[in-house]
Amino acid sequence: MVETTEANGATAAAKNHFAKAMEEAMAGAQALGKEAQSRANEYCDKLVQKKDDLAGDAKVRSDEYKDKAYAYANDGKAKASAALATLGQLITDNAGVLDDKIGAQYGDYARTAAKSVQDVAAKLDEKSLEEIGDDAAEFVRTSPGMALGIAAAAGFLIGRVLKSK
Repeated sequence: MVETTEANGATAAAKNHFAKAMEEAMAGAQALGKEAQSRANEYCDKLVQKKDDLAGDAKVRSDEYKDKAYAYANDGKAKASAALATLGQLITDNAGVLDDKIGAQYGDYARTAAKSVQDVAAKLDEKSLEEIGDDAAEFVRTSPGMALGIAAAAGFLIGRVLKSK
């Protein structure tokens, strides 16, 4: 019976020891879980902050590039308008030569063409980029075939110019 009492006492001590070990393990697991959650929250906050910083930088750069593109487009519009005005003036200057060489009728055609080119240059110069874009969109809606043909011709000409350089 002494053996049974000792065995029961040892079993109770072992159970008690095991229960304490389990309690310590559970407390340790909870502490590790809390620390892991805390670190995960820190990393999540850092990621959100980094995302916000990158989004802000992208917005700033997007606005900068948009402004640059708008400035380049305005510059291109001004150069195209000036080139058309110069072409109109060149045609007008040479209309007299056409009068003398092949007849007044052809000189008049040249003057009419020059006037048309100069009118286009003046209209281009007066319009904003938004108005030009709206006009282009309307032209494509009303004459898609012609717009496609013009785009193909322009692409061909640009390709030839770039190929020659």
